[in-house]
Amino acid sequence: MNQDDLRQTLVASARAMQTLGLNRGAAGNLSVRCGDGFLITPTGLPYDAMQPADIVPMALDGTWRGARKPSSEWRFHRDIYAARAEAGAIAHAHAPFATALACLRVDIPPFHYMIARFGGACVRCAAYATFGTQALSDAALAALDGRCACLLANHGLLAFGRDLPHALDLAVEFESLCEQYWRALHIAPPVLLSDTEMEAVLEKFKSYGQ
Repeated sequence: MNQDDLRQTLVASARAMQTLGLNRGAAGNLSVRCGDGFLITPTGLPYDAMQPADIVPMALDGTWRGARKPSSEWRFHRDIYAARAEAGAIAHAHAPFATALACLRVDIPPFHYMIARFGGACVRCAAYATFGTQALSDAALAALDGRCACLLANHGLLAFGRDLPHALDLAVEFESLCEQYWRALHIAPPVLLSDTEMEAVLEKFKSYGQ
């Protein structure tokens, strides 16, 4: 896609996060790799009011162009693109179930085999840091080591994929798993899959999908 197409797709994807129940109002943010940098949603602008011209182009050195300021969380977007070549788009959401679990500061254990979808036998919760800071970006990168999603303590979820549809799909799947884990905890501690069982699933996921 050219930049104009990416801007339009980014706005549509950001609005889809609301429709899918991942975000409300101006919460969360979304970006897509573009050339040597990336495009990111602007700070504090409700998705319903957002237009393609509002999308902010950024370079990996943290500079940006245009009339709008980038999302306050631009640092972890920049750092993920710099560190993870496979990241083509990034979704950050204050999704209700993921955020509830993030407030408990717990990793999501292998209660369901689909946890392997995100790269390992658990999905980690990053250490708490103030939003928009380099400390938060550093914590997120550590939690994402070998993974494509994590929780951000007392904050929300973060996921990246090869492109915008993939990143959005992963965010939706992760929120669904968070809901399932939250519901299971209301009955009893879930029975967790063993390391051997998760290793088998992780191997199968190497050839999963189209």
